[in-house]
Amino acid sequence: MEITPIATFHSPFNDKFGIPRQSGIVSALEGTIVFEPQFRNPDSLRGLEEFDFLWLIWEFSANKHAATSPTVRPPRLGGNTRIGVYATRSPYRHNALGLSAVKLAKVELDTPQGPVIHVNGADLMDGTPIYDIKPYIAYADAHPDARCGFVDTNDWQSLEVDIPQDVAQLFSPQQLDALRHSLALDPRPHYHNDPAKVYGMHFAGHDIHFTVDGKKLKVK
Repeated sequence: MEITPIATFHSPFNDKFGIPRQSGIVSALEGTIVFEPQFRNPDSLRGLEEFDFLWLIWEFSANKHAATSPTVRPPRLGGNTRIGVYATRSPYRHNALGLSAVKLAKVELDTPQGPVIHVNGADLMDGTPIYDIKPYIAYADAHPDARCGFVDTNDWQSLEVDIPQDVAQLFSPQQLDALRHSLALDPRPHYHNDPAKVYGMHFAGHDIHFTVDGKKLKVK
């Protein structure tokens, strides 16, 4: 089977560092889906606005190296414990496909770029190829009592984030909220623990630099 991107995702994140590691955990994070010219038929989106959430099937396009190991090191386990790749959502897999549930904000059928879908809470980098879009259906897709392996026994520890006013004023309130929550998730590799190290990431057209000391993240 050959698959072709039907659309491109647009996000405030220009590279993969700093992107939330799961969809839905930063609900303020806005993104758009712009279709490729041959797929810009508004009829293909008929009825989509009646759903609250969508599944996106996409490519880990920033991963340039082929997956060679049957195990990976999930950040939630501290970045040093290995577990089978198929027991994780690691981007380092033999077929570099991602799956994300995102909240549908609105559908614009008539724009200069054709139909555009606006979503919240995506964990995709700007420029990510989208291969398919499917509606989220609660009775089939939601299993609130399901076991979730190591995720159930390893809580995520959020950081306290300090963003100075001169940096905060660069962003809209929605962007600032998304940035703050993304940083609170601790984007560093989890085996890093150097309070003097300055990390950098791109967000909404700006370079963000920060340090982490214990449970406090400070933007420079």
